[in-house]
Amino acid sequence: MKNSLIITLLFCCIAPFLNGQKLSGSEIREIAQGKFSGGVEELIEFLKLPNIGSDPEQVAQNLEWCQNRFNRLSFDTQIIKTEGAPLLFAEKVISADKKTILFYLQIDGQPVDPSEWEQADPFIPVIKEKVEMGIWNSVNWQAGGPLNPEWRVFGRSASDSKGPAMAFITALDYFHQRSLEAACNIKVIMDFQEELGSPTLARAVEENKSLLEADMVLIMDGTRHISNWPTLTYGARGIATATIKIYGPSSPLHSGQYGNYAPNPVFAASRFIASLKDPNGRVLIPSFYDGIVLSDQDKIALKSLPENEDSLKTRLGISKSEAVGNNYQESLQYPSLNIRGLRSAWVGKEVRTIIPEDVEIEIDMRLVPETPGERMVELLERHLRKEGFYLVDSIPTAEERSVYPKIASLKYRLGSRPFRTEMNSETGEFLNRALGKVFGTKLVNMRTTGGSQPIAPFVKTMDVPAVSIRIPNPDNSIHAPNENLRLGNFLEGIMMCLAILNEPH
Repeated sequence: MKNSLIITLLFCCIAPFLNGQKLSGSEIREIAQGKFSGGVEELIEFLKLPNIGSDPEQVAQNLEWCQNRFNRLSFDTQIIKTEGAPLLFAEKVISADKKTILFYLQIDGQPVDPSEWEQADPFIPVIKEKVEMGIWNSVNWQAGGPLNPEWRVFGRSASDSKGPAMAFITALDYFHQRSLEAACNIKVIMDFQEELGSPTLARAVEENKSLLEADMVLIMDGTRHISNWPTLTYGARGIATATIKIYGPSSPLHSGQYGNYAPNPVFAASRFIASLKDPNGRVLIPSFYDGIVLSDQDKIALKSLPENEDSLKTRLGISKSEAVGNNYQESLQYPSLNIRGLRSAWVGKEVRTIIPEDVEIEIDMRLVPETPGERMVELLERHLRKEGFYLVDSIPTAEERSVYPKIASLKYRLGSRPFRTEMNSETGEFLNRALGKVFGTKLVNMRTTGGSQPIAPFVKTMDVPAVSIRIPNPDNSIHAPNENLRLGNFLEGIMMCLAILNEPH
């Protein structure tokens, strides 16, 4: 008891001098190891909360958990109400003369089909180890016990993105438990409908600009580079989706009675799809790539990343890549056009000998800052008309069917907008300085990611740089059954967050 009192008094005396102390890389690694087991334990509990953004009850449960957790970290919290799901804001002010970092956390996850998972419930996380190629067995881990960095926690949102959020919370917990100050003022915005496209985020940012004001936005979301080195990503592509329906006869027709007479819309749809890309994968829609210029410096930076094109093709199961860029990284700097789904008539056991009445084509286009969604949808519509289609807003009338041989409808939705921060900026230098002392040269700087993130509202409205802090392993089955997070990545994520929070700016 006496020794305990002495230690407490000593700590109270030296704590003021510890505040503002700059930790070394080895100290950060040691601290993260000490927080590792407790962080994993809390992550498992967090993952047990189902978090589908379209379910108001699940949103409310996760919001309550997050608010309680940040209150326990001595953050001030408030709920930002919107027309849809609320957002949660948390803040800790250290000093008026320090920079402020706004951290974006995604809390919701993709829907699940439990029958496709190799565990009883996607929301009951399981730690597993790999025993042979493609086979993972459960590990009977007890809280507080040793952890193998090669083990993985399997569960919905383990990597996208409760895992990264918990790595950040675990780092914050270190400072809180020891009454230490971070090197920056901290603001946090938590989004509970990112997987739905964050439909209310842009307006909420506009209405709460002063509340969210910061010197930079760091996004705790996204998968690492294929090398699995700690990754900083300075941009994300936006997304626009479109549904094109190509119409045939007014109802399905018997293929024996009307074959060779009534046109099958699948062939018209096939010719249209073929008109979208050349054999090398380049989009043929006029002006699709307008405005995009990669400098020699950009190309050198993109080519310098640690990746092997032959290995990548082998992993993807392809023999040849599309020729949009000279390599994988260059390909991500351009907009893409993808057929994400097709539907017409029936197949398999339900197949029948008919001429279908329509074909539905689902398209997604990934956008870069030079190619706004409005323009790209307009180009797609213009191309559809160029291919001879008469466009309707709903099911064509009998008169329209009698006049126009090729009829289609086009509906679209604009999702997240693209953004890009310069890699050689003050923000990039700060992040590389912080992470470099822990990871040395094993750090990847990516110009952009192929996926989308709802960060453009912050960049556009608040005029601040944004960078994504990438923690999860690239082979994490993101959005799919058996989503997982490698525990070694979680540990390194804690290190990344500690280094950033401790680095003077």
